[in-house]
Amino acid sequence: MATTRARFSPRRKALLAFFVLLLAALAYLHFTGAAGTSGITNKDMDWNGDGKVTEQEIMQAFYAVVVEKHTEGRRECRSYAWRSDGTSIRVDCRTTVAADPAPAQ
Repeated sequence: MATTRARFSPRRKALLAFFVLLLAALAYLHFTGAAGTSGITNKDMDWNGDGKVTEQEIMQAFYAVVVEKHTEGRRECRSYAWRSDGTSIRVDCRTTVAADPAPAQ
């Protein structure tokens, strides 16, 4: 007895395609260094420095602002810049309490 498997309905295929495309878009944004996928909170997305975070600034975190991470010993810095021309917006640095890595022998 051979049983046949029910095929995906067109609605399920469209939903699956949507989620695959959404996941691919998020992976691309993360790979290119978009600030919105780097763990920045909404309150830190004030790109123009006026003290208010608007919906436009939150959206800019995904398509217009990139972040570059630097680590020097215990100091971790994130520099935010515009994707189009590389103009720096700001640099956030913090010192971690983690132990220094052991020296290579």
